[in-house]
Amino acid sequence: MKIPLGLLTLAVMSVVCVGRLSLGQEWASAMFDHTHHDFGMVARGAKVEHVFTLKNLYVEDVHIANVRTSCGCTQPRSTKNTLKTYETGQIVATVDTRAFMGRKDATITVTFDKPFPAEVQLHTYVYIRSDVVFEPGEVLFSGIPAGTAAERKVQLSYAGRNDWQIVKAVPSAPILDVKLVETARGGGQVRYEITVRLQPEAPPGYFAERIELTTNDVREDAQLISLPVEGSVVAAVSVQPSQVLLGVVKPGNTSARNIVIQAREPFHVLGVDGPDARFRFVVPTGKKSVTVIPMTFDAAGEAGEIRGEIVVRTDLPGYEAIRVPVLGKIE
Repeated sequence: MKIPLGLLTLAVMSVVCVGRLSLGQEWASAMFDHTHHDFGMVARGAKVEHVFTLKNLYVEDVHIANVRTSCGCTQPRSTKNTLKTYETGQIVATVDTRAFMGRKDATITVTFDKPFPAEVQLHTYVYIRSDVVFEPGEVLFSGIPAGTAAERKVQLSYAGRNDWQIVKAVPSAPILDVKLVETARGGGQVRYEITVRLQPEAPPGYFAERIELTTNDVREDAQLISLPVEGSVVAAVSVQPSQVLLGVVKPGNTSARNIVIQAREPFHVLGVDGPDARFRFVVPTGKKSVTVIPMTFDAAGEAGEIRGEIVVRTDLPGYEAIRVPVLGKIE
């Protein structure tokens, strides 16, 4: 019986590391691009969230059995529990900035049961201020058409010193602009209206940025407060998935996928071409702004890598040929 290369590699790692559990679990840690994140000083009510990304580097499927946290202040969730070869997933850590105050550290334990048992610990650190409140807790730009500008407003309230002020506001990316207007001051209360503008040059896709507010707080570590900015810019045409990952397909088997194309205006699909004859497509009829193209791959022929492009031909001006890369392996 032929043993898959990826499984053999992991088996060797486990044998070599007998008696040294931490080294035996390095295969799991290697999938994460980082395992620590410091949120710094954040305001009460702010949306505080961080994504730990992991990628399956192996031939075998990787399965997340459980994700748990050491502190109720930070709740984790997995966006995808089973990862095939080269697929990516995320562990999203969300901090509750309304129910908790002060310094809060959390350890998130990610437990794997396939292809081998392992655990990876992720660490977050945050200090939640009780004297500064954002309303709403984030700046959200959702589904903004590419090439257009948009504005959102947030109210900041401070309780403490009469002379407290924001001395500087700097966006983390050039696609954002920020304007501060002081709206109230007195009796130890200070209020600001923060206007954030998304520039029309923002590229299509999802973004997660922030506005860095510098204050005149006496404590140096309290002088910086982050206001989260999140959103998405919708292109004239979007394709999901942007890359078809077939993973490992056994000879003689088939693998099915759907390609979804969305445009601002209805369009026709004129035809679909695959890298070779093993790819079959169902070409949709009619004029639609959202169309689904079913695809089937027949793993016929010799073992080896699957590479190429799927070309979707449309009547959309400027998008007459939409190309989708394909990656996989027959083994």
